[in-house]
Parts: sequence; C-alpha cells; structure tokens
Amino acid sequence: MTGQYTLGQTEQAVEERLSGLPIDRGAMAAIGNLYRAAGVVRNHFERTVLASHSLTWTAWVVLWVVWVWDDIETRHAASEAGISKSTLTGVVTTLEGRGLVKRRAHPGDGRRVLLSLTPRARRLMDELFPLFNSHETQAVAALSSADLETFTTSLRKIIQHLETLDGTAPAEDPNT
Repeated sequence: MTGQYTLGQTEQAVEERLSGLPIDRGAMAAIGNLYRAAGVVRNHFERTVLASHSLTWTAWVVLWVVWVWDDIETRHAASEAGISKSTLTGVVTTLEGRGLVKRRAHPGDGRRVLLSLTPRARRLMDELFPLFNSHETQAVAALSSADLETFTTSLRKIIQHLETLDGTAPAEDPNT
C-alpha cells in the first residue's frame, strides 16, 4: 500500500513492529498522536485559512510571535516560534519582501536585530486571526469543554516539564 495511512492502520503496524519490545506503549502513543495531530492541524490550516494569503504555517507563527510581542529580538522570535535562527532568517526575508515585517538594529546593541510588523501586517493579523481562530474552534469541536480543558492542561504540563528537564524555560521578558 502506498500513500497516507489511517491512524488505525498506523497503530496496527506499530503494534506488530514493536511486539515483544520492553517499551512504554502509553507514552509512545501519546507522543506519536501529539506529533501526528500537529501535522494534521498544520496541513489543514495551510490548505484552508493560510492558503488564500500565501502563508506557510511557519510564516504564520512568526507573524503571530511578532504581533504578540510588538518588537522582538530575532533570537527570541526563533525560540518562541520553535524554529532555528537560520530558518527564521529565511522566513523573515520572505515576509520582509512581502512588506509584512521589518528589521532594525537593537538600540542598545547594533549586533542584535529587532523585528516588528508593518502596518500592512497588523491589518492582516486583525483580519486573519479571527478566521484562524474559527478554524481552531472547528479543530477542537469534537471535544467537550471539560475534555478541552484537560487536553490544554495536559499539553501545558508536558511543555513545562520538558522545559524544566532541558533547562530551556523561557525568560520572563523575551527582549532582555
């Protein structure tokens, strides 16, 4: 069989492959489903709400981060977006070419670079975010309010636990 497999087919193939191995199947299933869900969500948003604005998921996340923080240093923007600094450079170059992001030297250290949105990007975010959020609502519509709260809380616990383990808990102010 070629092409995309269903969740059930994947779970069956994984179970067959791992038969007899001493592994934590619950942890594996949780992380595997988290990864798969993230990919499905990303693809859905790129095909729907972001496509009409020729935005990739990564470009959207960078716009979101800069929108939330107003001025943000590039190293912090990369960290907040969950991408490398080199990936950020390419994304920012594209967004800058489209008139959505501008770079400028940090006033305290000319070697550092700050990012901010252009007025055009602010208008885009004001227009696009409510539509994006309506798709977020659709994506979680199968969950009850209680399930959604549990899901969100569980994801936050995983994030905070790994940040503590990795020593990567973010600073209070991303511009310092």
